[in-house]
Amino acid sequence: MFTARKKGRLATSAVAVGAVIALAGCASGDPLEPAEENASSTDSGTIVVASQAYYSNEIIAEIYAQALENGGLEVERKFQIGQRDAYLPALDNGEVDVIPEYTGNLLQFYSPDTTATLSDEVYDELVEAVPDGLVVLDQSAATDQDSYNVTSEFAEEHGLVSIGDLADVPVELTLGGNAELEERPYGPTGLSEVYGVDVGFSATGDTTVDALVQGTVNVANVYSADPSIASENLVTLEDPEGLFLASNVVPLVSEDVAGEVEDILNEVNAALTAEGLAALNARSVDEQQSADTIATDWLTENGLID
Repeated sequence: MFTARKKGRLATSAVAVGAVIALAGCASGDPLEPAEENASSTDSGTIVVASQAYYSNEIIAEIYAQALENGGLEVERKFQIGQRDAYLPALDNGEVDVIPEYTGNLLQFYSPDTTATLSDEVYDELVEAVPDGLVVLDQSAATDQDSYNVTSEFAEEHGLVSIGDLADVPVELTLGGNAELEERPYGPTGLSEVYGVDVGFSATGDTTVDALVQGTVNVANVYSADPSIASENLVTLEDPEGLFLASNVVPLVSEDVAGEVEDILNEVNAALTAEGLAALNARSVDEQQSADTIATDWLTENGLID
């Protein structure tokens, strides 16, 4: 949550900003001089909500944006702006104020050697790991985390329930997923070290589920809220050893706006559930509905907008 330590730092920043404004008022600058082009969003009173280049993240970002607008705040949207190498610098320099994140993956980004795996311990460590200038608000029960999946036929044929069961499969295993999975700690190296499962790797990207269903790969990394898990009758293998970090939805926000958005976004996150997020994603993928329609319907159904 927005901790007392970070609230204190925000209050100090506010005093400093106030002093700067007071001095600027006494300056003898040209009143017709245009504003600096690199002024931050908070200078204009507008909250900039961004999203990753991922449809599910855009839905959550749109929910955040509409909830903030309903709370009387002016909002600008910058959706589909990329991954962490694109939007974290934008948060740092004030171009972006709010983005939905995922606790486990974000913690692993800031603390690659973390040993936390359970939801609460991941969140507690993340609160301390985010750099100065950024805070995480309350995490949601909704998760959209990495998971290993097989087809129901493959699971039945080999009696698969958990990831460790793959070690007894008498056929060569190929893991499919995004290219970066090959180097992630929960990728092939983690499978071998934690579960004794040796796999080949295929960078299947956006076609991962298709590759699994068609048999190009026999194990696939699929986000847990992906509606194709249900529609393709996939089996998500249990992870009793905590290979994957819990990744709950959490707002990552600039300290400069945390006080304005905290109550609204925490209320939204309290209403989000894992099953609910999967249902929202299904409306996008299966019904081809827009993020703004999905968000409005969800906020209305949950009594979060007028």
